[in-house]
Amino acid sequence: MNMRDIIIAKRDKQSLTDEQIAFFVKGVTDGSIPDYQISALLMAIVLNGMDEREMTTLTLEMAGSGKQMDLSYLEGVPVDKHSTGGVGDKITPILLPLIATFGVETVKLSGRGLGFTGGTVDKFESIQGFNVEVDSKDFPMLVKNTGMVISGQTPDLAPADKILYSLRDVTGTVDSIPLIASSIMSKKIAGGAKAIVLDVTCGSGAFMKDLSMAEELAGAMIKIGNLAGRKTVAVITDMDQPLGRFCGNILEMQEVFDTVTGKGEADVIEVVTELASHLVKLAGKDSGMSDEVLKDEIRARLSDGSCYEKYIELIKSQGGLVSGAGKPIYVDAPFDCMHVNSPETGYVQRVRADLIGQASVLLGAGRLAKTDSIDYGAGIGFFVKVGDRVERGDSLCALYTGENRQVPEERLFDAMELILEAYEIGPNPPEKKPAILGVMS
Repeated sequence: MNMRDIIIAKRDKQSLTDEQIAFFVKGVTDGSIPDYQISALLMAIVLNGMDEREMTTLTLEMAGSGKQMDLSYLEGVPVDKHSTGGVGDKITPILLPLIATFGVETVKLSGRGLGFTGGTVDKFESIQGFNVEVDSKDFPMLVKNTGMVISGQTPDLAPADKILYSLRDVTGTVDSIPLIASSIMSKKIAGGAKAIVLDVTCGSGAFMKDLSMAEELAGAMIKIGNLAGRKTVAVITDMDQPLGRFCGNILEMQEVFDTVTGKGEADVIEVVTELASHLVKLAGKDSGMSDEVLKDEIRARLSDGSCYEKYIELIKSQGGLVSGAGKPIYVDAPFDCMHVNSPETGYVQRVRADLIGQASVLLGAGRLAKTDSIDYGAGIGFFVKVGDRVERGDSLCALYTGENRQVPEERLFDAMELILEAYEIGPNPPEKKPAILGVMS
């Protein structure tokens, strides 16, 4: 078997055999296949696709290219959640303590943010003392004590995926449903999950820009999950405007605190409730409740103090500092440095999440390269969103930087220009999209 024949087979629109895919992934992992041949096959896959069997084999081989986590110490079915990313996505910090109130134990491995997509690890790291680099040998103890643990992804988890991803980024081979789906699912399977809930974001601030693309990706991941013996559910959520009222690390974690104490935004609560209901059911912890009764119970736990108590337990268990008043202590404080005002009167028709995300990166809330440092206090707060009426001169957004950081004035004005471009204002009220666009299983 040789790599040239494998490239030619996919170039000629043939299905690769399981043995060919295994040979490819092994060669990627051990470095025996040169980058130019890897890139050639990736481009052939982009152009000619993969069938369900090929995608599943690629996923399982990538999952098996490194260490696979054993979660047998968890009670019930090991579940995991993955989001395809967006702007203002602060769901995981709410979700973990929320499902823990139902007895669902979770080991969550998350990454850092890159570009305008925020990283869950960065958000937790905005809390003073919080340890996001937990040794895997400590996972069982932390889960036993609190029901959950969150940590950065280990380098030995699906190493083939990391190599392929870095090459895809520089060879124009990112836009491929089989490659995206296998990348996501390989990490979930290597992480030990037996049931997976996917938050597939859709819209201007997401990788999938329209509903048909989101459904295609969701369908591919569900097929991979099912063929790999993992129960998989995909929830398609709106990311045409930012989620909630803030984007930025500390700002989002402050909004998390509001949500777990019963003061969350409607769209955040809607997404959290939908995802939590599937995770609780897949873990077998729903006690036979109907969907609506379960969702009512989930919403109740966001406001009755039980989710808040678990949230504080999580923070303390990983070294995070909490004030005497029961609030997390952050590494900095957001400073409101500028407001962006509406240039006209009317109704907000659209808030392009991608441009808002780019503005937040200019302020320091995100990274353009993995080595960049971030300003934990930076971000954007939204006074109005789609459907709200504004008068000329009303504030659309507030721009924040950390109290300990300074942003050059020209970058503030560049961010302001992006925000003005993101907001579309018209004379008539628009039709509002629901936060949940669909559920597939």
